Order: sequence, then C-alpha cells, then structure tokens
Amino acid sequence: MYSNVSRKAKSLRRGILSILSLLLLFFTGLNPLLAQSKPDPRELIKQVDDLSDFSGKDFSAVFTIVTQKPGEKDSVTQARVFRRDAKKQFVILILLPEVNKGQGYLREDDNVWFYDPTSRKFSHSSMKENIQNTKAKNSDFTLSTFAEDYTVTKMTESMVGKFPVWVLDLKARTNEVAYDRVVLYIRKDRTMLLKREDYSVNGRLMRTTAYPKYVELEGKLLPSQILIVDEVNKGEKSQMTMTEQSVSPLPDRVFTKAFLEQVSR
Repeated sequence: MYSNVSRKAKSLRRGILSILSLLLLFFTGLNPLLAQSKPDPRELIKQVDDLSDFSGKDFSAVFTIVTQKPGEKDSVTQARVFRRDAKKQFVILILLPEVNKGQGYLREDDNVWFYDPTSRKFSHSSMKENIQNTKAKNSDFTLSTFAEDYTVTKMTESMVGKFPVWVLDLKARTNEVAYDRVVLYIRKDRTMLLKREDYSVNGRLMRTTAYPKYVELEGKLLPSQILIVDEVNKGEKSQMTMTEQSVSPLPDRVFTKAFLEQVSR
C-alpha cells in the first residue's frame, strides 16, 4: 500500500515538473528579452565600432545635411568625406553651400585643422566642432571608437519602436570626445545602433540621434540616414543622408594640407 502511494507521489511530482518546464519554455518563447542571453557590454560596443571600421581600406562618401531651425529656411550643406581608418585620418571637403565651397577639415595625427580658402589659412579645430551651420560634428564622420573612448557604467534592456535593444550607458575616459556621457540603444537580434543620446558634464541631454536606415558595404553596416535633434535649442535638427560610398584606394596626398589647398582653388 505504502509502495503504491510513494509511486503515485513520485509520478505526480514528475507531472508537475513537466508542466512547469513547458510553461517556462512557453513564456520564454513569448518574451524575446528573456530568451536572449546578456552579452558582454565591452564586446558589444566593440562590435558597434567594428561596423564602421575600414582599417586596411580607404573610405569615401558624400553627405548631404538638411538643417531645420524655427523661423528660418532649411539650409543644405554637402560634404565629401575621405577616411583612412588605419591611421585615424580624415578629410571633410565642403561642396555646398556655394559660399562655403572649398572649406575643409583635416585630421593629421592628433590634430584637427580647418581650412578657409578665402584667407588661405589653416586654424586649429577639434572633433567637437560642428560642421558649418549643422548639428553634425567632426566626430560624426569618423571611425567609431566607443570602446577606446568610453567606459560602460550600466547595461539595461528596452525597446526602440518594435525592436528589443540593449541600452549601454557610457562615461568618457578622456575630455577629447564631444560628450562626457553617451547612451547607446543597440538592436538585439542584429548588432545595429538605433539611437544615441549625448549628455554634457552636468548631465544635461544635449542631442538625440536616430539611425533609421542602414546600407551594407564590404560586409559592414553603415547608417545611410541619420537624424540629429538638438535638445537644447528646441525645434532645431539636421538630417544627414549618405551617398556615393566607396572603399576604392585613395592617393596619400588626399590626407594632406596641400590637397585642401589645391582642390579649393
């Protein structure tokens, strides 16, 4: 008699455990946030950096930036960008507006120079400087270096539209970067940066950047459309569109002051 009761109790426990296992699988399957294991945050931002890293190749593209400000006509700035990521070099050559055509920026070693063809002089600039009258900065056109410039202080989960994302809170390691704190919203199912928030040293949200469209080039994913919203000056924003992207080799002279002087004549 006792043996029968014991067998029945064991059978009941097995049945309950089976039901609980099925329920766990069911609810986990419904919730992708539970189903996905948490990645290493440092590796995740390295993956984000790697998406735009063309080390060993040259990269060039044309960026058209439409800037809106309340009470003003939309302004259009166009620039051709040249990058050599292996040496952290870049050149930004202004094509539009016509009045600014020939102006440019050059990164040479740790220095960023601005060239004005009117005065034919170079002046010191920085990665933090805005391009013309837009909301885009020099740093927006260069190789992403989050893993090198920032430390991850927190990692959480959220949603951007219909996409589950990892939210990484980053703190600057150096004052050379444009913002002291950056929050990245990285898509879970495929490593892609969907949104970015930039904060000042005192914690104020300065701008929000969205990346609604990407294009694939040489196995890399690059944002082909970027929307930058100024959170300080309400109503001001810039939309950047990338075209003519290429990884064709560039002459060494492109990454020199002489090149900016020559093309602006």
